[in-house]
Amino acid sequence: GINAEYMGIVKMSLNIDLFLEDLRKIRAIPEKELRALCEVVKEILIEEANLVPVQLPATICGDIHGQFHDLLELFRKGGELPETSYVFMGDYVDRGFNSVETLEYLLCLKAKYPSKITLLRGNHESRAITMNYGFYDEIQRKYGNGNPWKYFMEIFDCLPISALVDGRILCVHAGLSPSINTIDQINTIERRMEVPADGPFADLLWSDPKDEIDYWGPGDRGAGYSFGKEIVRQVEFNNVYVVQPLEWIDINKQITPIGTGWVLFPIREDACNCLVCAELLLQMRKFGFSDEHYSRQP
Repeated sequence: GINAEYMGIVKMSLNIDLFLEDLRKIRAIPEKELRALCEVVKEILIEEANLVPVQLPATICGDIHGQFHDLLELFRKGGELPETSYVFMGDYVDRGFNSVETLEYLLCLKAKYPSKITLLRGNHESRAITMNYGFYDEIQRKYGNGNPWKYFMEIFDCLPISALVDGRILCVHAGLSPSINTIDQINTIERRMEVPADGPFADLLWSDPKDEIDYWGPGDRGAGYSFGKEIVRQVEFNNVYVVQPLEWIDINKQITPIGTGWVLFPIREDACNCLVCAELLLQMRKFGFSDEHYSRQP
């Protein structure tokens, strides 16, 4: 790898504050500087485990999908870094019109405040998906070539795949895996690659809860599994996690999901253990969950 002293020099040569200012005006980072920024962030990500430990207070955020103005509004309402710490659970790109600005903004924040923002991998952080759902085409439009896409794919291959907040709150992009029975097994996954078609890595990024079943079933999206409430009730990570999907409990417990996603919430009402999955925005504080939430534009 590139030595730390050299990477420090590279980082000092980058005007990240100027990049952030320009991005807020929908001006993408020039290709040469973008390549250097990606090298800096890649070295930071390589040092992170598959399962990143995060301390409370932290704000946990779901899919952005290129909705850059929503991202800026999220920071305005939730607090700017470094005063507020964030965990983003993937799917930064595709579908929206400003995937380039969204991803570059988050990479700048990661370079500037590496311990204050955790960027997890979603199923859209892959070569195959971004070629088909808009990100590659947007890069071609804004840069005139595909080089930035290659830099971004190298970043995606380094993203961690889960976070453990306060030792009790597990964050993953999608869902559970029949191959993972303990939380420690997540750290044994080889993640420095394109997301595979199957196996535990794919499951964490593709599996979905399903009301109609109780146990495991085939995935509805061509990858991962569907799973029901009995599987969720059986899940225990080192006897710490006993979780239950939001659909099967009273949702009025100071917890507000946004969008179409879901939360796995503790069966014990006095516990603060849960598994949080993407497609939601939650404000989490030291002694529980606030009911403050963010609005998303269509």
